[in-house]
Amino acid sequence: MSLPIVAVVGRPNVGKSTFFNKIIGKRLSIVQDTPGVTRDRIYSKCEWRGREFMVIDTGGIEPESTDVILSQMRRQAELAIEKADVIVFITDIRCGVTADDFSVGDMLQKSGKPIILAVNKCDSLGEPPLELYEFYNLGLGEPFPISSEHGHGTGDLLDEIFKYLPDSKTSDYDDDYIKVAIIGKPNVGKSSLVNRIAGEERVIVSDIAGTTRDATDTIVENENGKFVFIDTAGIRKKSKISDKVEHYSVLRAYMAVDRADVCIIMIDAEVGFTEQDSKVAGYANEQGKACIVAVNKWDVVEKDDKTMQEYRTKLENDFSFMSYVPFVFISAKTGQRVNKLFELIKYTHDQNSMRISTGMLNDVLSYATTRIQPPSDKGRRLKIYYITQPSTKPPTFVTFVNRSDLFHFSYQRYIENQIRSTFGLEGTPIRFVVRERGGTDK
Repeated sequence: MSLPIVAVVGRPNVGKSTFFNKIIGKRLSIVQDTPGVTRDRIYSKCEWRGREFMVIDTGGIEPESTDVILSQMRRQAELAIEKADVIVFITDIRCGVTADDFSVGDMLQKSGKPIILAVNKCDSLGEPPLELYEFYNLGLGEPFPISSEHGHGTGDLLDEIFKYLPDSKTSDYDDDYIKVAIIGKPNVGKSSLVNRIAGEERVIVSDIAGTTRDATDTIVENENGKFVFIDTAGIRKKSKISDKVEHYSVLRAYMAVDRADVCIIMIDAEVGFTEQDSKVAGYANEQGKACIVAVNKWDVVEKDDKTMQEYRTKLENDFSFMSYVPFVFISAKTGQRVNKLFELIKYTHDQNSMRISTGMLNDVLSYATTRIQPPSDKGRRLKIYYITQPSTKPPTFVTFVNRSDLFHFSYQRYIENQIRSTFGLEGTPIRFVVRERGGTDK
């Protein structure tokens, strides 16, 4: 199931990022009084009245601008609008209705999507200012006065968004298909791998970084099962995203991760692990996806009988933040070990979907706490009453304790390692929710 998408759009410097940060409850978007600060769409989950949806923050739209950066931002916003189920159009009470507001409003109306007009910077409580009525001229219905900075009116606006949220969208594929996103930097061989798997030229293969602009799906059925491979444009450092079509591609790559059950993180064997690889892998990890690291172009590496183990040891250190991830050394060009990928995909998907009974979990917990006592502070010792697993993808465990502040990260990691050593859970992140007796989540 995929979540409904709400796009936040408007001119530069009307407070879109402040609104975005306010409703998601954390500071993800950069907020600054300089127009054009938000140049990449940033998106995050939001929950309101028991419904989850995805919010996309966009760069400001200046419809008539020929400036390269502003044109890129407009293109990003157009993509967000194309993907959105609901659009929130942010305007500024202090500026009044501008010519650009009319242009943006016209563009939004052509989308045919539900549009909610928000008039920001109405910072005073009480009756809305008389200037609000000017915004009816946009022809977008009732304007909602809000203060993104203080939060005034955002509840009413979220209620209006809630009215238009569609049911969670079902996948394009049946549940028996495993969806696999192939992610990584440009030119590591993602398209070559898809072509090798499909046995035909499905996507353009070129030595020019960034040849693949869109996410494309390839369906494969074999003795291992049914798979959908999603090839994505390479995810670059933001400072390197200079071409406007590159901006258009990055969101598709992240959305491919959101669609996927399993992510193959591809690394160039000749280049090795880079900081950008950690960003790509970190996003997949944050989304709770099963992950595999595929080291491509292994055929061109000069090696002896120790090379693979030395490379693996280095990768284990590089991916210490994802200690659960398996490695496979492949060549998309020659087909070396490509077949093993199917086994790993199926295996890690099963691990990501694993459900463990409460009884078995508490047996492991009892053994672990007997082997190494829980920590204490000032004579008060942590007690873990029991543990249960409420959900999968990723496996999520709720522990009930006497004091959550005593359940230190190091002891959580110890319990996690005991669970992994007993049940496997290779290739999948796991989540812990710590709940004090009385129902408080930490």
